[in-house]
Formats: sequence, C-alpha cells, structure tokens
Amino acid sequence: MAAPLNDHMKRRTEDETPPGEEADRKRRRHDCSYFKSYADIGVHEEMLSDTVRTNAYRYAILKNYERLRGSVVADVGAGTGILSVFCVQAGAKKVYAIEASDMAGQTEAVVNENKMAERIDVIHNAVESVKFPEQLDVIVSEWMGYCLFYESMLPSVIHCRDRWLKQGGLMFPSTATLYIAPFYDAEYDNRLEFWSEIRSVYKLSMESMKSYAKQSIAKQVHVNTIPPEAIQAHAQKVCHLDLLTVQASDLKHVQGEFRFECFGRTQVHGFCTWFDVGFPEGVTLTTSPYAEETHWSQTAFYVEEPFSVDQDTCISGSIHIRPHREAARFLDISITHQVNSGPKHTRTHLMNDCFV
Repeated sequence: MAAPLNDHMKRRTEDETPPGEEADRKRRRHDCSYFKSYADIGVHEEMLSDTVRTNAYRYAILKNYERLRGSVVADVGAGTGILSVFCVQAGAKKVYAIEASDMAGQTEAVVNENKMAERIDVIHNAVESVKFPEQLDVIVSEWMGYCLFYESMLPSVIHCRDRWLKQGGLMFPSTATLYIAPFYDAEYDNRLEFWSEIRSVYKLSMESMKSYAKQSIAKQVHVNTIPPEAIQAHAQKVCHLDLLTVQASDLKHVQGEFRFECFGRTQVHGFCTWFDVGFPEGVTLTTSPYAEETHWSQTAFYVEEPFSVDQDTCISGSIHIRPHREAARFLDISITHQVNSGPKHTRTHLMNDCFV
C-alpha cells in the first residue's frame, strides 16, 4: 500500500535537498574556499612580485590623477590594499577597499602604516553585500584570471558597477581582450621519449604509456610561458569587452571563431590564450608572449594528437568558454579545430585548480 502523500513529502523534506538549495550550498562552499585562498601570503607575494602588472596599474592610476582628484573609489578585491594606496596618491577623496578574505585585517594594517586611514575604509565583505554610503566615481579591480575569465570575479565587478557607479564613472581597467593562437612545444617529444628510455634503464618496455601520456597532457590545462618563436600563426581575437557595458549574462557563454594561416613547416601541439586590458588614457597591460612576462604567463590547451603544418596551412575552428556548472569560478573550455578541409576535432577542458 502506498504511503500517504503527506508522509512521502515529509520523508522527501528530510532526506532530499532541493536542487536549488544544493547548488547554493555548493556555490557557498566554493566561494569560501576561493576567498580562503586569498588569505595565503604566497598569492600576494606572487602578484606584487609581478612588477609588469603592478606598475601598469600604478601608471594608469597616476596618469589619470586629474580625473581621480576628489573622487570616490571602490577597490574591489583589494588584497594588500596597494591599488587603494595608489588611488589616494592620485588624489582620491575616499577609497572603499573591499576584501572578502581574511586578508582584510592586513589590508587595514597597510592602510594604517601609510597613514591613510582617514581616506581609505577597509570593508571585510563580498562586494555584493556591501552598501556604500555614497555613489562611486571610479571602480578599480584586478579581477583577471588565467585565460582572462578563470575565477569568475568579473561578475562581482559588474554588480558593483551596475549598483553603485555614477553615470560617466571610470573603470580600471576599462577594456579587456582575449586572444588565441596555435603553438609548438619543443619539449613535447622529449616527454614522450621518456617512456622509450625506460628500456635502457630498467630492461623492460613501456612504449604503451605514450598514448596515455598524450591523453594526460591534453586533459590538463597548462599555465606556461610560451616563447614567441613557438607561436605558429598570427593570433586571433576571441572577444573584446567594454567594462562599462558588458553584462554578467554575456559571460555565461563566451565564444569566438578563428582562422589561422601557419607561418611555416612545423608541428602544432595545441592552442594558447593570452589577454590585454586597457585603462583610461591609453595605458595597456598585456600578457602576450611577445611582451615582458607576467604571473599570468599564457594558458595552453594541448591537442591529443599533434599535427604537422606547412606555410599557409589553414587551421579553422572555434573556442567556447563557460563557467563550470557546479563550480562557477572554474571554467569549461571547448576548442574545435580543423586542418585545411580535414575532419573536425573537439576537446573540452575543465579549468580548475589543477594546473600544470
């Protein structure tokens, strides 16, 4: 005999979490882990050691001193507070340094150390929960992650912009552009040859491991410094964002098509991405392999089967970038490519914390 409906509903309430609540719970856990990572001193050592990054922000802020003088600024994801200090040095009247991680205590210490407590208010909270006492003239944020979108911090900046930025306000940075290009890895064959050398060392064969090694390399996302000579065609633009107008919904599926004509005879081992961000008054920060190295390096996505190309060989295809379904700060990145008129190959990469 079937149980009464109310008993069934009671058991369901006790034993099952509604899908929406479970998703919210996972998101909160993931966010908690994310913010906790930014309390680690190593993260801030890496970012401040990146003088290309930090000096680009400093130069952009100070170059815009006439527009920052007397302004109200939000520094979203303030970290150590260095960008907040730069804004005060440029003449900002008030800076709200927003830091959700436990680094906020150190942010306040840096503010006090620089005798700026009257002009910088440190707020230990996620920006979505902050109620500013006034509208903002400027939003400053270093929100960019690997492959531009990793960590998915940009929606938080957009939320702050839509809720608090005055008409005609400034965004630092104000634009962002993502690029993709095919590349050659000079060390790839050596990694595979390792399995052939096992015979001479241990007197047994492990040639069968080569195919597994290829799969493993292609499965992971790699954050590497790609030398300029390894780039095998002119980069193609995946997307360009105007930070004053881009919407959070635009970030749920970023896609771009590409068509490369290769420089010469070589092998292609995969595709790599990098980005530029632009600031008011023409200041640019780039993570290009043709420029000085940054802590972002380039993000590499290997194909499982490298392929040969000649001069003017055509590689066409597309890239699709989406927040991961269960952990929005991670990314699902799908790349489809076709060599000349050959078959199409598609590979999807999960961009999580397991970088190589």
